[in-house]
Amino acid sequence: MGFSDRGYYRSEPSNAFLQEWTGVLTVIVANIAIWVANLLGAGEVPVNRFLALEGDLPQHLLKAWELVTYGFVHDSQNPWHLVFNMLALWFFGREVEEIMGRAEFFRFYFTAIVLAGIAWLVSVQVGHPLQAARFSLVGASGAVMAVLAVFVWNFPRTTVLIWGVLPVPAWALGILYFVSDVQGAAAGGGNVAHVAHVAGAVFGLLYAWRGWQLGGLDDLLARFRRRKMRVVRPEDDLGERPRRPDARPAGRLDAELQAEVDRILEKISRSGESSLTSAERETLTQASRRLKEGSRS
Repeated sequence: MGFSDRGYYRSEPSNAFLQEWTGVLTVIVANIAIWVANLLGAGEVPVNRFLALEGDLPQHLLKAWELVTYGFVHDSQNPWHLVFNMLALWFFGREVEEIMGRAEFFRFYFTAIVLAGIAWLVSVQVGHPLQAARFSLVGASGAVMAVLAVFVWNFPRTTVLIWGVLPVPAWALGILYFVSDVQGAAAGGGNVAHVAHVAGAVFGLLYAWRGWQLGGLDDLLARFRRRKMRVVRPEDDLGERPRRPDARPAGRLDAELQAEVDRILEKISRSGESSLTSAERETLTQASRRLKEGSRS
């Protein structure tokens, strides 16, 4: 039996609708829903004011949720703020999610929101410490820039139409945005949170360049649990004739290698094949070779 024959590795969705419901679409729907809710309740329930990231957050740490929620809030007076962010997320995010897998995409996107927000907070605390309470941040732009950075890293030569008219390679668009934001941050800004944009882009580039996987903690915990477990074979207790150390049943893997293969296949199911390290790929190759040798014996 090949690895692709295992139940948790096959893709046999019982609900086609859920199969098509991506992480990108979830984020877009959440942003639109919050924008509409704020528009409808602006008079009595100011959603934006509750969810926005305030510049004096270090003095009100119990409102730490703002480091996430601000990324789902947009200017209710300017619908283009929402439209441009969501269009960019739709065009670039789908390819990025295809590479990462849905679970890793969520981890990446939320991490980008938090890091962009922290960078903006630091800039406010350093540049305007006495007026920090007057500043607030809303918008998904920092996280969207992180997504764009990963897209550019993986598809640098893909043609992108600026304003739907001017064709440029993705790498040129990325550089254009990055340089513009760096200049804006150095100039101290206007109404655009250039520092958050730069922080998101830098995180995205580092993530793609270094091949980070934010689900690595799950793998570490799984390894720790396996080390605490001991596999006991029935023949060990029955006193059967011991096998030679290098002897293995035909077509089977030893317990340690089998456990590692199961972990890797679960990781593929959760985060996609691109999430594998070179060592994990080598482990699968080694296991496949052993299974083939066993089937021929």
